[in-house]
Amino acid sequence: MADEVDRVLASTEQWLDSAPDGVVIVDAEGLIRFVNRHVEHIFGYEASEMMGKPVEILMPERSWPDHSRHRDVYFASPVRRPMGAQSDLAGRRKDGAEFPVDVSLSVLETVDGLMVSAAIRDITWRKRLEAQLHNFEAIARLAAIVESSQDAIIGKTLDGVITSWNSGAEHMYGYVAEEIIGRNISEIIPDALADELVGITARIKRGERVRNFDTQRVAKNGQVLDVSVAISPIRDADGNVIGASTVGRDMTQVIRAESVRRALEAGLHQGQRLESLGQLAGGIAHDFNNLLAGIMNYAALVRDILNEELRQSGVSGENLLTTARDDVEQITAIAKRAAALTRQLLTFSRREVLQAQILDLNAVVAEMEQLLRRTIGQNVHRLHTALAADRPTISIDRGQIEQVIMNLAVNARDSMPDGGTLGIATSVVEIDDEHANLRRISAGTYVQLSVSDTGTGMSSEVAARAFEPFFSTRPTGEGTGLGLATVFGIVTQAGGEVVIDSELGVGTTVFVNIPASFDPPVQAPTPQNTAQSANRETVLLVEDEDIVRDPTRRLLSRSGYTVLVARNTDEALEIEANHPGTIDLLLTDVVMPGRSGKDLSIEVLKRRPTTRVLFMSGYSENVIVHEGVLEDGVCLIEKPFATDDLLGAIRRVLDGGG
Repeated sequence: MADEVDRVLASTEQWLDSAPDGVVIVDAEGLIRFVNRHVEHIFGYEASEMMGKPVEILMPERSWPDHSRHRDVYFASPVRRPMGAQSDLAGRRKDGAEFPVDVSLSVLETVDGLMVSAAIRDITWRKRLEAQLHNFEAIARLAAIVESSQDAIIGKTLDGVITSWNSGAEHMYGYVAEEIIGRNISEIIPDALADELVGITARIKRGERVRNFDTQRVAKNGQVLDVSVAISPIRDADGNVIGASTVGRDMTQVIRAESVRRALEAGLHQGQRLESLGQLAGGIAHDFNNLLAGIMNYAALVRDILNEELRQSGVSGENLLTTARDDVEQITAIAKRAAALTRQLLTFSRREVLQAQILDLNAVVAEMEQLLRRTIGQNVHRLHTALAADRPTISIDRGQIEQVIMNLAVNARDSMPDGGTLGIATSVVEIDDEHANLRRISAGTYVQLSVSDTGTGMSSEVAARAFEPFFSTRPTGEGTGLGLATVFGIVTQAGGEVVIDSELGVGTTVFVNIPASFDPPVQAPTPQNTAQSANRETVLLVEDEDIVRDPTRRLLSRSGYTVLVARNTDEALEIEANHPGTIDLLLTDVVMPGRSGKDLSIEVLKRRPTTRVLFMSGYSENVIVHEGVLEDGVCLIEKPFATDDLLGAIRRVLDGGG
């Protein structure tokens, strides 16, 4: 019987020795009672060194206190525990090295009492494999991120040989990975920038990073791209630099957009500067107009007196009277020239009254073409027009848009002293909110007029000042410097913008954008000759400026009108109330001390509804216009006015022509 038991025990030990895991049997005191050969292999002890020793010798010292407590709890209520039930277990070899283990526990009832059998498995390789798999997953995720990035991510050796090329690089540079990997990075670097690689490579070899480096690269199709790159060293397992990783971002569109933004901001600042100049010019022109009105009207009175004296005396040829008359004519002519200048100033400052109408810009250009050909003369070798079909109408004063075209054409001619080509084109453009906000216009559809030349062009400094009144690059005495200023004022008052695109030695194009109207165009009225003589009508003249009021009264009286004169609204209302006869026309200034001419007209028309009204004004910033455009039903003559202009306007209003 004893021999049979020994055979069973020997067979059991042999079976345990062949087990793939280490097997340790521990008694309730925690002493090792049995180890198989695999335990010797795992832990490095001989079996004799472990027998009878505390099982803690197979564990890190830091876990001894906890293990002793757990062992007592387990023996008090033993249950089978499979492998994997507890994580982060560690074993300790004889040489002190620690390694990860997995342990399963089973209960053994023996003649010597309750014991625990522990199967121990070295899981070092499994942990390494798990770590590698985790790294592989991380690498896979990183690769997916790299591949999906819109930035160009390129790997290369220190010699510049491309080793990796993501889809962002394919999209940016046009090469697919198969055709570029293995070639040198110099394939995408402009020849002029080849030297920059030397310094960058030296920094990478030292382990430095290059951040936010702005440079240029060349795509497969030859396009030069503005890029921002970041370059980092690639290291091997020992930390040696073996290559470089480049992340590049195409900044071409960003730089272009920034350039456009800066240009628009420059336009905004230019507009603000011109607006300040316009306020100054408009104020000066308004006051100057009253002075010119007095000069022109007094000169007209003197001229009429001299003509009458010459007629009655029958004197002809050279004498003092004819000389004086001719001198007066010169005064009138000079005053008219001065009036034209002030009108241009008022136009620039957007204070001239517009009598807007719906126009077809193509028709206006076509009607002016022959006049332009005569005006520009031989300086222009070729005048060509390109008028876009099906463009919307515009709302603007006909005379002013004609002036815009003429001024731009003359400027273009003068910029081509040796001859050249002048082009006039129309088109339709859409202006977005960003552009509109910067230029302080409304977003929407615009009709564009462009006038281009092949002349000398302008520098950016000259173009920035081109719209300023009296600024000119011509010699002193040649031109007033108000041509482009007038264009600016007309277009701006119409709600549009003017943009100059010019290059020295190449030429200039001026773009005029005017808001589209979409209403049908109106036919220009046929001019009619109107007699200017009076028909015994009575005119109530109201003007606060003596130098305008007195000569105007005398001119009207000499023309056969009965004139009632007042200096302000209160005087005019008193005269109107006490006048027994009819008042055929109220001729009144608009802006006066106290109540305005418009207020006066309302009061007069309440009691005399048949009375006609003609307003006089030096500029449009007053109560009879809205945003620079004359209100419906209002008749206006702008100061300074010549005698014939005044008498013609009065006749048209009295005859119902407006």
